[in-house]
Amino acid sequence: MDASTRLSLYRTMVRIRAFEEAIRREYYVGKQPVFDIGAGPVPGEMHLSAGQEPVAAGLCAHLGPDDALTGPHRPHHIALAHGVDMKRMTAEIFGRESGLCHGKGGHMHLFAPEVHFGCSGIIAEGMPTACGQALAFKKRGTDQVAAAVVGEGAVNQGGFHESLNLAALWKLPVIFVVEDNDWGISVPRSASTSNFSATDRGRAYGIPGERVEDNSVEGVYEACGRAVQRARRGEGPSLVEVHTLRLWGHFEGDAQGYRQSELEDVPGRDPIPTYRRTLIEEGVLDEEEAQRIRAEAEEEVEAAIRFAKESPEPAPDEALEHVFA
Repeated sequence: MDASTRLSLYRTMVRIRAFEEAIRREYYVGKQPVFDIGAGPVPGEMHLSAGQEPVAAGLCAHLGPDDALTGPHRPHHIALAHGVDMKRMTAEIFGRESGLCHGKGGHMHLFAPEVHFGCSGIIAEGMPTACGQALAFKKRGTDQVAAAVVGEGAVNQGGFHESLNLAALWKLPVIFVVEDNDWGISVPRSASTSNFSATDRGRAYGIPGERVEDNSVEGVYEACGRAVQRARRGEGPSLVEVHTLRLWGHFEGDAQGYRQSELEDVPGRDPIPTYRRTLIEEGVLDEEEAQRIRAEAEEEVEAAIRFAKESPEPAPDEALEHVFA
């Protein structure tokens, strides 16, 4: 892998982390000292993706704005990596009229048709959507592909199996990416899943797959590259499973009492400082460049936060506009 690609992967991860840290800071405004999920400028649940940046960076490096991407309820990382406008996305999270959905979708329902991106709070819901997009691309005869990112808890959902079945049967240009962060909310795989391997489940439908074990952005990049090229060649669907890391709780405010035994080890497995050390040791990056990348990311994120805060809230008499029911 050339130095330019490696730096681009690092830059994408840093940009995502800067965004998630800023959203986390803003989310807790008005919610302390006693946590009140309905208080502050960003009420409601918040699922942040710190630690899972390698999945977004490694996958989206192979996708263009004409390719489709669907995400789960934890969507910020893949939305940003796929090119969703950061300012409008931030405004949506703040519930402002200038947001992607005019402030009526919130952080779990981000839709950006200009880059074919959508996500949902319903587990595995993005998979059949991606199959539909892939079917449209195939019928048009283009080399566009669709990708769906889901958590490992989604592999027990009907939408997962129905999507794999049709994707294989119709040989659709779709890539299924499973983010295995070990926890379905507070439930470990050992208590919920009889067969841990999503790739084995894919093979049962005739779909080739591979698992990336170490949350390595370069490992994700290579695996997703093979899957995307296979789809563009018209050879059908693939599945990539990534053993990733959820640095923070399932949602903000999650005390994580179910996870106490492993939390001390979590910061040491943070993929961004790990990759930064590797790039510096191998002469691809130096401290000055690393600081510049972080500063640029923070500047962009703070501009998006200001844009959101300065945007008006939706007018009450427009409550029934821009919604489906």
